[in-house]
Amino acid sequence: MDYKPTRKINRLENYDYSQNGAYFITICTKDHSALFGKIIVGANCVRLELSEIGLTVDSEIPRLPDIYEGIVVSSHVVMPNHIHMIIEIENTGRTKFAPTISRIIKQFKGAITKLIGFSPWQKSFHDHVIRNQEDYNRIAEYIDNNPAKWAEDRYYTG
Repeated sequence: MDYKPTRKINRLENYDYSQNGAYFITICTKDHSALFGKIIVGANCVRLELSEIGLTVDSEIPRLPDIYEGIVVSSHVVMPNHIHMIIEIENTGRTKFAPTISRIIKQFKGAITKLIGFSPWQKSFHDHVIRNQEDYNRIAEYIDNNPAKWAEDRYYTG
């Protein structure tokens, strides 16, 4: 009998990912390749230097609210091999269908793939439903400080 590992389900069971709220999203590159740029560590500073692909990704993130009414990207960072963002869904009931986080990320990944001519993405993405203001503040601070703490990052590749 062939053994096939079961893939871990990334989404919360029975959770409506189109409902109003804030979501911490992480999307990684395939094989954690540093396609988006590099972190430059200087004497008194840490600087994120984005590649052409990284600049494309960075410029597309703020466009998400233009594509989906009722969403806000309140914080984001493009790292060498992944991106983090906080997406807030603020449906006012005016649209016929509310976008889900999965739909938003699928469209975003597809747009980047089309723009650069190949898919840089690993399958799926990581999400965390932000539960309260303290959780939101902690995650926003993490995103802001991510380049400076690159060597401590779980996706750090050296």
